[in-house]
Parts: sequence; C-alpha cells; structure tokens
Amino acid sequence: MARKPRARPAKGAGSSTMRRLVVMLTSAALTFALVLALAMAWALWMYRGPGPEAASGDATTVILRRGAGLPEIASTLEGAGVISSGPIFLAAAQATGAARELKAGEYEFPTRASMARVLGDIRAGRVVRHFVTIPEGLTSEMVAEILAENELLTGVAPAPPEGSVLPETYQIERGEDRAAVLQRMMEAHDEVLALLWSKRQPGLPFDTPQEAVILASVVEKETGVASERPQVASVFVNRLRRGMRLESDPTIIYGLTKGRPLGRGIRLSELTRETPYNTYVIDGLPPTPISNPGRASLAAVLDPPQTDYLFFVADGTGGHAFAATYDEHRANVERWRRLERARAGETAPAGQAPPAAKGAPADAAEVPAEP
Repeated sequence: MARKPRARPAKGAGSSTMRRLVVMLTSAALTFALVLALAMAWALWMYRGPGPEAASGDATTVILRRGAGLPEIASTLEGAGVISSGPIFLAAAQATGAARELKAGEYEFPTRASMARVLGDIRAGRVVRHFVTIPEGLTSEMVAEILAENELLTGVAPAPPEGSVLPETYQIERGEDRAAVLQRMMEAHDEVLALLWSKRQPGLPFDTPQEAVILASVVEKETGVASERPQVASVFVNRLRRGMRLESDPTIIYGLTKGRPLGRGIRLSELTRETPYNTYVIDGLPPTPISNPGRASLAAVLDPPQTDYLFFVADGTGGHAFAATYDEHRANVERWRRLERARAGETAPAGQAPPAAKGAPADAAEVPAEP
C-alpha cells in the first residue's frame, strides 16, 4: 500500500515560533530587570532615605552588647525601631565591608536617621560618651564612693591605696565594671608619676616616687589656687632640706578623720597629739599620702622653684602670703587676723588654732590657749 507523503511545515513557521520565543524571553528579561531595578531602588531608598520615627522623644538609645554578631545587631536595631528592615541592614553591612567592623556600645540615633547613618555610626564606634570626674585632693575612699554612686557602672571597686589614683575626667561606658575604671585611673597615675619622676630636679629631699606622692598630697590639700602650688611645694621642700617639720594642718585632719572635713578649727590639743600624721609632732613626711594629688601638685614637688620661702598664711583673697623669715611670717599672720576680725567682728573661738596659718611653729604667739 502506497504511503501518503507527509505534510511539510509551511515556509517561515519555525522562524515565527523562534521570534515569539525571543520576544517572550526578552519581555521576561525586561520585566525581571524592571522588577530588580525597582527592588534595588526600594532597597537603596530604605538604606539612604529617612528611617523610622523615634518611639518617644527625639532619639532612640540602643545598647549593642560585646560579642554580638551581625544578625543580632540587625535584629536589635530593628526591634528598637531604629531601622525598618533587618535583612537590608545585613545586606548593606556585607556589601559595604562594614560587617566585621561594627563596634559594641551604647548608641543614640536621632529620629528618622537613615540606615546609612546608623551603619556608619556603628562602624565608626560613635558611642554615647559618659564621663566621671575625680577632683584633685580627694581621698581614695571618696574616689571609690564616686564610682559606687555612678549608676552607669557595674560591679564593686574597693578603695585603692591612698594616693594611687590620678584625679582626672575619664570616659566611661554604660555597664563598664567599676574595678576596670578604677584600674585605668591607677594606671594613669603610674604613667604620669613615672614621667615626672624621670625628669625630676636633682637634690630633692626625698628618695622615692612614693615619697613624692606623699609630699604632693600635702601640697594638694594646702591650696586650692593652682598658681600657688609651686610656691607651696618650695616651702615644704625648703623645710625638709633644713630638717624642719612640715607643720601642715591637713596632715592633722587626715590623722583625725582620714581626710573627711573636720567641720571646725583644729584644737590646740590636736596640734600636740601624737599621731603618725601629725606633722607638728613627727619629723619628715607622713607615712602615706593624705589625698590623691593631681598632675600639677606632682609636678610642683618634683620640680619646685628656687625660693627662700619657709612659711605661708592666708592673705584674705583666697590665696596665701609667703615669707622667708619667721618675723615676715608673723607680720603676714597679723595682717590676716586683722582682715578676719574686720570681716567677722570677732577673733577666732578660744581653743582653736587659726586654720590658715601654715608652716608656723606651734607656740603661744600663733595658737590661742585652750580653755
């Protein structure tokens, strides 16, 4: 039986199918490209455009813990309402190379901050700055109390040895351990002392850095006028060189209260009481510092000016009058007493020593008799 010949495709049918396929693929590609472009434009807008509004106030505070990975950071920021998309933040951090450079800490982001701003701040470590200030002349117990009262810190820091802290303003972080902050303060003290000791004036009447700290702590408590510290230091250095007692009122107070305010004048009985810190009774330096001296006081005792001063007394203006001889000093003391009488209308209460007469011999001419 003869077979019928097969029907051949019409000329041009294959090319027509191919054209339709090309058109469909091109259309799909264009659609995909358009969708991708829109998605990228949206992501870019999410990254660079304004972020979410703060839930309250003008800013949102976020704490990123140490050791947190990128997914946790993104989740924390999204949960706090700082960014609107954790996945986009993740992708942006990886694309910009910031993923391994993000820093822990406390951050404050203004309302509607862009994701780019947020990522940039965390990458640069622009944490919220907190500070704690240790004034010159505080005792170590007082330093420990300042740290204990700071609610940003954690842990416990016992009082360090007297004179071992450098009074300064220190930056701290929320949640930082108090002992770690105290250690930084002590290390700062050691660094400053080592530098100043290496440049010390030759022939000083003490032999060790610790003795320098002891004398500087006395200078620190004797004057609140920064410009006077070198002169006060020269008085005590001169007295030590001559074998004279320091006769410093703050050392008496430290022996009585461990540096807490006495709240009254020093009594004659306290001037003559034998304690390890009473420099009216003991020779040389006290056994330990009586405060934490600052840089200026340390520098003053390690490089004091060359003077003949052996005495000083309040001058009525907040500063002191210095004298090389006892007769000059007595005249300065009398001048100060006249100013006090003019201001108060009366003499110091009986039984109390004039609190501003520094470095004077404790004799009847200087100290009223105790009743």
